[in-house]
Amino acid sequence: MSNKFSKEPSVHVGIMETKELRFTLFGQFRLQDSLVEGQQTATVAPDGSVVWNGDKYAEIIFEATSPECVFELEDVVIGVNFHWERKENQRFKGDLKLIGGKTVTAIDIVPVEDYLASVISSEMSATASLELLKAHAVISRSWLLAQLDKRGAKAAPSKMETDTERIVWYDRDNHDQFDVCADDHCQRYQGITRQTTPTVDQAVEATRGLVLTNKDGGLCDARFSKCCGGVFEEFENCWEPVHHHYLEVRRDSPAPNDYPDLTKEENARQWILSAPEAFCNTTDSVILGQVLNNYDQETNDFYRWTVEYSQNEIAELIKNRSGIDFGAILALEPVERGTSGRLIRMRIVGSKKTLVIGKELEIRRTLSTSHLFSSAFVVEAGEAGADGAPVSFTLRGAGWGHGVGLCQIGAAVMGAKGYPYTDILSHYFPGADLTTLY
Repeated sequence: MSNKFSKEPSVHVGIMETKELRFTLFGQFRLQDSLVEGQQTATVAPDGSVVWNGDKYAEIIFEATSPECVFELEDVVIGVNFHWERKENQRFKGDLKLIGGKTVTAIDIVPVEDYLASVISSEMSATASLELLKAHAVISRSWLLAQLDKRGAKAAPSKMETDTERIVWYDRDNHDQFDVCADDHCQRYQGITRQTTPTVDQAVEATRGLVLTNKDGGLCDARFSKCCGGVFEEFENCWEPVHHHYLEVRRDSPAPNDYPDLTKEENARQWILSAPEAFCNTTDSVILGQVLNNYDQETNDFYRWTVEYSQNEIAELIKNRSGIDFGAILALEPVERGTSGRLIRMRIVGSKKTLVIGKELEIRRTLSTSHLFSSAFVVEAGEAGADGAPVSFTLRGAGWGHGVGLCQIGAAVMGAKGYPYTDILSHYFPGADLTTLY
């Protein structure tokens, strides 16, 4: 275990990039020898410099002079490329750093524990149960510090492409200008914009410095998604081909070892087309309200869902999303499934081209204008048209997200049933240990 986290670190969070940044400093912020407050505008010059107050800078840091200082950024995009994408003004604690380039990049420099109070309010609702918030604080802290621990390390290749196959995975990039981004690609971080509660503060303080560690004492790469669909996916089926012992297949139920082999097509079909008992199989609006913020609740179907496309719709969609003209879509064929039944390799058969694509997020991106809820689906082709191609395709699926690690809706149900946060963590991260770093 690295001793670099013997005290609480700060994290640099990339919030937004724009040609013209409008922001307001509430309270006095220090810039070199001056104190600045009020409404501000920064733009980017042709040479990549940040232009503020008539002067050019390679970068600017507005340092908060007290914990009460807050800055507000206008038109922050949230839910990038997802169905809930929108803009909103957001407020943040900490120091504001601006970096030039093709755009102005706004970065929040904030202590890790303050960051976590926002994350668990942004990823879920601040009204969630204390035990669920404690569990989420631990996994969010573990994931963040694991990213900081490997900062500067060379990223593994994330694309393998041939004439017959395109396999891509989308993990958190090694950002050059900041540690993590503020959107779903890393962890949702919306500053103090989302309403927090004393329960959130209690959850963060009660678990201060507490992380999940693996059997070798290293930080766990703790992952989470909205709804696993009933069975957990394994890390290597979504990202780089590395197995983590604490991210293994289990059923999301009190009997975690009672699950079918969903890598087999017939088992996966039966599982997805039914609605087996699981913690995350719930319609309880009170529990769902603990996990789903207002824009998340625009979607009600997540444990099991259905999407329908006409031939014209799916052919145009796949062409636009993949950049490849497959012609008429003749079939969408499962090639390989992961432990949760999620497709990790799928064959697109077209009248002009046939190609195998993966991993799960590439499949979800290709079959939706934003992101399909998950890649755990079966395909039902409609009757053949005059050209021999199916006139429609129906996708029947399970879960929301990649399904690796903690299932947020399942964990909310466990919290409501009285499970302590330590049991929630051991359910979703079997074999991981709890360790206090600072």
